[in-house]
Amino acid sequence: MPRRTPAPPPGSDLPHVVVVGAGFAGHTAAKGLLRRLRGRARITVIDQLDHFLYLPLLPEVAVGTLEARRIAVPLARTLKGAELVLGEVSAIDVDTRTVSWRNPEGGTGSTTYDRLVLSVGSVNKLLPVPGVAEHAHGFRGLPEALYLRDHLIRQIELAATATDPAERAARCTFVTVGAGYTGTELAAQAATFTTELAARYPSLRATPVRWLLLDLAERVLPELDRRLSRTADRVLRERGVEVRTGQSVREARRNAVLLTTGEEIATHTLAWCVGVRPDPLVDMVGLATDRGRLVVRTDLSVPGHPEIVACGDAAAVPDVTRPGSPTAMTAQHATRQGALAARNVAAALGVGSPREYEHHDLGFVVELGGTDAAANPLRIPLSGLPATVVTRGYHLVSMPGNRIRVAVDWLLDALLPRTGVQLGTVRGVHVPLETGHPETGLQETGPLETRTVSPPGGAGSAPGGG
Repeated sequence: MPRRTPAPPPGSDLPHVVVVGAGFAGHTAAKGLLRRLRGRARITVIDQLDHFLYLPLLPEVAVGTLEARRIAVPLARTLKGAELVLGEVSAIDVDTRTVSWRNPEGGTGSTTYDRLVLSVGSVNKLLPVPGVAEHAHGFRGLPEALYLRDHLIRQIELAATATDPAERAARCTFVTVGAGYTGTELAAQAATFTTELAARYPSLRATPVRWLLLDLAERVLPELDRRLSRTADRVLRERGVEVRTGQSVREARRNAVLLTTGEEIATHTLAWCVGVRPDPLVDMVGLATDRGRLVVRTDLSVPGHPEIVACGDAAAVPDVTRPGSPTAMTAQHATRQGALAARNVAAALGVGSPREYEHHDLGFVVELGGTDAAANPLRIPLSGLPATVVTRGYHLVSMPGNRIRVAVDWLLDALLPRTGVQLGTVRGVHVPLETGHPETGLQETGPLETRTVSPPGGAGSAPGGG
């Protein structure tokens, strides 16, 4: 299909700001630019999704606490006044200041820019562990969450009718690798979900639901305060999760995993929540990088290219509170860097004054499901119900929309049992771990019918900033 360049809209003689990516950093940057510039520039946002995805609540979608669309906020509603392009950026030419993209149906387009905000985020981090790419699934987007929910329900249903005790036990065994934010929240909430599902089947009364959380670190949530780590560890163990620190997966097999300790665990479920890596687009730009992240100054500008700013997981922003280190790949940093990107781009166009990035953590929240959570707002450690109130309040304030719908879902979940049915909307072949597009389920390679932990119809994961 021929390449298409959008016709210049009215006011095209204005400076053109292009924002690549609409995750935490890009969405915040675009919103800030609209507010600061107020018609003084054209603002174009390019993203492969038509919505902002609030990743911290993804585990709640996977266990049915929240309906999937609750954490997907339409860009057309939150970024009114911006030109929205639905597509995946395929090339950025910094010499001609041109951004090219490919839309979901194969069409192509390009546009030039005067200022570029690069905020493409991150993708699943895949370690060189044999069998993981073939038999595990990540946890970075709605397709993966919807697939995992169906998969968990399917394992319990198939276990209930299995005549072989070994197969029944394997289907009721679930392994999560990575005890950071995502892995910890997923294991805590999914353990409760699957236990409740299994309780509905008399044939499973003698078969315990078994969850294992593996990490090479010495404790869960190693990046957080030890008191929060202890709280999360306690909740996990109370829910029957086997927390195994100092060990991980040596090899993934079709219906089993081999641990670094030499132990083999029979299972049909391997959730990969080890971490994230910067989007591969960063390397394609051809500018200096640091461990896959674009090298930038403390004002987020790219050395030698003052017209480009980068923020979020795509940028190695110097952490002035820890000299010599870049800021962590967290939503908190991404959001604040996006706000600074908007400020500094607007300042370059004559509106306001620029600043440099300096941010001290305001605390962290970890949602563990039910009335359990761990939080340290302003470094005040909380657990239990107070932490849950703070955690959910923080999420509601942080979301750019759908707040009432999310709150209603939480209320209904507290009052009513969850509906444990498979929807079959996402098949395992559509969410391979190696994909560079976990949010959309697009594959970098052709379909592989044997990639899932189990075949269709049979047995069958700290979010980055974006």
